[in-house]
Amino acid sequence: MILEWALLRRCIPSGPTIGIFLLKRFATFVATLLAASVVIFAALGILPGNAAEVRLGATATPESVKALSEQLGLNRPPTERYLRWIGGMLHADLGLSVSYDTPVSELIAQRLAVTAPLAVMAMTLTTLLALALGLYAASRHNGMGDVGVMAVSQIGIAVPNFWFAILLILLFAVKLQWFSAGGFPGWEDDPWQAFKALVLPAVSLAVVQAAILARITRSAVLDVLREDFVRTARAKGLSQRAVLWRHVLRNAFVPVLTVMGLQFANLVTSTIVVENVFTLPGLGRLIFQAISNRDVLLVQGIVMLLAATVIVINFVVDVLYAVIDPRLKVHAA
Repeated sequence: MILEWALLRRCIPSGPTIGIFLLKRFATFVATLLAASVVIFAALGILPGNAAEVRLGATATPESVKALSEQLGLNRPPTERYLRWIGGMLHADLGLSVSYDTPVSELIAQRLAVTAPLAVMAMTLTTLLALALGLYAASRHNGMGDVGVMAVSQIGIAVPNFWFAILLILLFAVKLQWFSAGGFPGWEDDPWQAFKALVLPAVSLAVVQAAILARITRSAVLDVLREDFVRTARAKGLSQRAVLWRHVLRNAFVPVLTVMGLQFANLVTSTIVVENVFTLPGLGRLIFQAISNRDVLLVQGIVMLLAATVIVINFVVDVLYAVIDPRLKVHAA
């Protein structure tokens, strides 16, 4: 834990002004997006197989495969195909899925209606649980409450979310029958049932992430509690609750925010496994089907979306540093 905290402290910016800091982060953001697109395109381009062969079937003649390859642009040079793909992304045109015969952007938008709310629900639960448990443990340092929270969080870290998801299904869907074991009715048909269908998946995702974030929160809060301004606030007669929520939490939030950004990005990708456990029609099931159908454009679109989500979240976290880190404001003044 000491090593984790040392690494997190290195992530906190302390020298540059806000403007220079954000400009550097934006340049890194753009460069990382371009690098990710090159890696994704190159990695999927060298995979064996041909989308035209998959679409036409094993009985297709070489002439028909060649004709469809030309129609799909698979016979064009890699550089040209990459530039066309990038240009299409700038206009929200990711091409046509060869297995669904539907625009890739339309397919992704339909599945995001499940994956995005699931990730937001899981992150909300993660944040509420982790902040409450982390503050509670830090305020009772070395006491029974602290030891209990750390023990529970250690168990939470060790439990795989897909295994915990199966336990939730057995208890709340099979035994108690409070929730469905899987499936998604759709937001248009029944919003309440659609929300209930995401509760168990969100809980299974949030438990592991909350366990990690609670430990980070505890360490950050304990470090701030040793500062002089905390003793001054207590000397002025502020209650323990007021000191924790008004002064300690904000100053401890920079390393916590770092982990929250990484966790939200991880939740978006972790939904791929959980969605298959609960048979949710999200991006997770879609990418599995696209890979089995050798639908390169669809796989590229989904993987690029996931990579861009991670990069954007990290950029947003960097921007939030300028808001909550007082040292940046001091240097900018």
